[in-house]
Order: sequence, then C-alpha cells, then structure tokens
Amino acid sequence: MRTKSIKKNKINVVTLGCSKNVYDSEVLMGQLRANEKEVVHEEEGNVVVINTCGFIANAKEESVNTILEYVQKKEDGAVDKVFVTGCLSERYKPDLEKEIPNVDAYFGTSDLPNLLKALGADYKHELMGERLTTTPKNYAYLKIAEGCDRPCSFCAIPLMRGKHKSKPIEELVVEAGKLAADGVKELILIAQDLTYYGLDLYKKRNLAELLDALVNVEGIEWIRLHYAFPTGFPMDVLEVMKREPKVCNYIDIPLQHIADPILKSMRRGTTKAKTTKLLEEFRNAVPEMAIRTTLIVGYPGETEEDFQTLKEWVKEMRFERLGCFTYSHEENTHAYSLEDNVPEEVKQQRANEIMEIQSQISWELNQEKIGKEFRCIIDRKEGAHFVGRTEFDSPDVDNEVLIDAAKYYVKVGEFVPIKIIDAADFDLYGEPC
Repeated sequence: MRTKSIKKNKINVVTLGCSKNVYDSEVLMGQLRANEKEVVHEEEGNVVVINTCGFIANAKEESVNTILEYVQKKEDGAVDKVFVTGCLSERYKPDLEKEIPNVDAYFGTSDLPNLLKALGADYKHELMGERLTTTPKNYAYLKIAEGCDRPCSFCAIPLMRGKHKSKPIEELVVEAGKLAADGVKELILIAQDLTYYGLDLYKKRNLAELLDALVNVEGIEWIRLHYAFPTGFPMDVLEVMKREPKVCNYIDIPLQHIADPILKSMRRGTTKAKTTKLLEEFRNAVPEMAIRTTLIVGYPGETEEDFQTLKEWVKEMRFERLGCFTYSHEENTHAYSLEDNVPEEVKQQRANEIMEIQSQISWELNQEKIGKEFRCIIDRKEGAHFVGRTEFDSPDVDNEVLIDAAKYYVKVGEFVPIKIIDAADFDLYGEPC
C-alpha cells in the first residue's frame, strides 16, 4: 500500500527595495522561525514570499518582474505557492489580483498576522525585537518608527505605509539589546522620518533621548542615523552626536532639491536659505560630520535655471555623500496633477551631471584621507579584498575600505585600525596599522 508523502515546506523570503523592507522581512522570518517553520532568505524554497517595493517606477517594475518570475516557476512546478506582500501589494492590490491572478494571496504592509496565517503560523506578540537578521552579523537596521506625516508632493510612501507611528524607547532598547547579544555592533536607525520621532508618543521630538538610551546598550559601538527630514530638525541630536562617541558623526538627510520654486511645489516646508543655514549649523556643531543627501532632478516644472541653481549649490556644499534620482510621476500623489514635462533624456542627463560633480568632490575628499588612520568595521571578504567601512560610511551606499587579502588578514565583524594608502572617487584602499 502506497503511503502519502509528507512534504515539509521551506519558505523562501525574497526582499526588494529599501532597508525598511529588509527589516520587515527579518521580522517575518523571526516569526516563522518561532513557529518552527523552515525559512530561508533568497535561496531555494517551495513556498515563496516576495516583499515588494512600490516607491518609484524602476522599483515597481523590478517587483512586478520578480512576481512574474516566481509565478512562472509555480506554473513550471518548481515552487508550490507564491505570496506577495509589501508596498507594491499595499498600493496596487486590486490591480495585481486582476493582472497576476496566479499568486496565491496578496498582503499589505500591515498584514503580517494574516500573512503568517496563510503560511500556517501564528503571530507571536511576545517576540519583541526578535528577528532573523539578513545583514552581515556586525550591523543591523533598527526601525524606530513606521509611516510618515509629511505632505511631500512627489512621495507615495504615506499611501503605502500610513501615518507616522513611533515605537516606544523601552521597546527599542530591548530590541537593541537582543541584537547586541547576537553579535551586532552597529545599529543603523531607520524610519521614513527620524526627526519626527516621538511627536506622537511623547508630544515632542525625542530622537536625542532615544540616542541617550541606546548608547547604554552593552555591545553596541556605533549608532548611525538614516533618513532625517530637514524641516523641524531637533538640534539637540547634534549635542548627543558630539558628546557620545558611539553615535557616528554621520547623518543621512534627503534634501531633494534646493531651488525655491521646486521646494515650494514639492511641499518641503523650507527654502534654500533655511536649508543652507541648517547645514552650516551641522558643520559648526560637529565639524567632522559626514553628511549624506539625496536629490531629485526632473521634477515637473524644473527649469534649466532651477537645475543650474541646484548644480552650483552641490558644488558649494561639498557633501561627503550624495545620491541623485530622476523624478518618477506617481499616481495619487499631489504632484501627479502637474504635467510631467521634463523629458526622460533631460532628467537622465541632469542626474549624470550632478553625479559627475559629486564624483569629483568625493575624489578630492578621499585624497585628503591618504596617510590617515581610521577605525573601520570589517563587513566581509569579497574576491581579493577584505571590505570595511569607516564611521563616515553606511553599508551599500557609501565608500568602502578595501584591504588586500593576499597581504593582510583582518577578522570579519571586528573593528580594526586601518591606514589609508590610496583612494579613488568612491573607494579607499588601506592596510592594518
């Protein structure tokens, strides 16, 4: 008599998009592991969960293509089930259900309990901060808030993530402690808007108090700030940065543009003069701070004069780190009512011009580092090099320090003093001191 085979499901979580999605996937995987489910991240599995991004056109296209790829694998019999979650699913669920019906189920950004149920798992409320991290062991993202209350005209994030909701300081300290116990040395604080932190819970901007609490977590040696909004920036954060060696002299502050007509249309709540003054205050308070920003070119109505204003300002400000994106015309945003009147090739040309300027600035700033020593964290070994970072560099987006593995051995996950011996526009070359 034939016995029925019992196939054990292996759940493969595929993550697309930003660090917030990485965090959400890690929480999902932690829940699945606590339910004694076999779970992997971007490896082979017969059940697939795709955590999608729906922010801009390129990200949406990548998400749709990934869904189609796994639906095809399902039709070919290579996987049994495909579930879709995340921002794209939150934003376009009815359309996706209609256009790609072979997905087993779609879930939004706040649907974790229902997604777990579909995967045969229960949502465990007691798992405060317990995640299955997917980053190198020495660093992890710490999401301190969800959603956004800002009215930026170009941004669809409030449509997908809802209103700003801060996590209590006590919960974040517990979560940081668990990460530290697992060997995490660097916390990268993320939210749609770090500077809004605490307004909903404590009726005041409370990022500085959160930092003061996190620096006391044993084992954590670096705390890095990502995604700070310029309007209403809590200046007491700079005091903590200056006072506390654990808080990296680094801030990621997306400024988007600088020409006043564009800032007004973008509904950024600031001006060129105010933004420039804020950055001067940053430099005066913490002279060694590395400032990362991101810019958008090709926004509706951006004239050649607006672009030249932006270009000259980038030259003047000499940001340590800068990324530039072309404007994406997103449905249901305030800017969608405007005519997307900058041609695609002009958008791309403007982005290239900004990045050429930044490449030169970065090269010049990196040349100044030659001969100097920096405390570096070693993230990984890749090819012929060990790859590390200074406190002025965030993973994936900033400079890396490359150490010749044929000549030197350094331990991955550890802090090592490194002397910079050469530098390119976006890479540093070093040797252990």
